[in-house]
Amino acid sequence: MLTSVLDFLIRNLLEFLILLLLARFYLQAAKVSFRHPLGQFVLALTNWLVLPVRKLIPPFKSYDSTSLLLAWITALGMHSLLLAITPWPFDFSSGASMVALALTATLELIKMSLYLLFAAVIGQAVMSWIAPYNPLMPTLTGLTAPFLRPIQKIIPPIGGVDISPLLLILLIQLILGVVIAQLEPIILQSVKVIG
Repeated sequence: MLTSVLDFLIRNLLEFLILLLLARFYLQAAKVSFRHPLGQFVLALTNWLVLPVRKLIPPFKSYDSTSLLLAWITALGMHSLLLAITPWPFDFSSGASMVALALTATLELIKMSLYLLFAAVIGQAVMSWIAPYNPLMPTLTGLTAPFLRPIQKIIPPIGGVDISPLLLILLIQLILGVVIAQLEPIILQSVKVIG
């Protein structure tokens, strides 16, 4: 029972932090203004961690490498903690375990990035119908446009309706539900048990 509660708390709190750090990274990468309340929210909840570390790890070109690295370290810590609270004695010092945890952390960033993109596409699609002039629209457009444009070049609007968001959502669900869902347990099986 205690393990389940700890698993729930660790997973949810650290995944939320990973999402915030990735949102900060992607908003800056897309050159979206942080003046919107959503940007202010992300900055307020991540400055305590990002700003001190940024003194040690400067941005790479125009990318917020600090936020991305902190998201990866958080994912690595989360998966290590989740394995540590299980009843099995894992050997975290073996090379195979370290590689498996590093790959799992990377996969976690890909998964969380896809969740962010999924939410942005849904938000943009809904807002384009009910509130196209909402101040959040430029932020959502900045995040989704690089992914929607290639689809729009292949499949133009049909009868004046742009179906590229629907196709992108299907692609995201396919990657999350098939590729990542099968890869994660396979990678985690490489973490060695002391024995």
